[in-house]
Amino acid sequence: MELKLHDRAELKKQHPCGAKTVEITRIGMDIKFRCEGCGREIMLPRAKAEKCIRKLLSGEGSN
Repeated sequence: MELKLHDRAELKKQHPCGAKTVEITRIGMDIKFRCEGCGREIMLPRAKAEKCIRKLLSGEGSN
């Protein structure tokens, strides 16, 4: 899966705040998400992060 900085993604499970969409803020060995509902940042290993993503939504980085 090709992830780009500032892309938006929909997750398979919702965050405890109720939101299912996140913004990708860091890419490397780990992927860092920012929840669009509450603003909390979540960092996951790349393999786990790719499994958690249902689909990529339109974002600034997908031009």
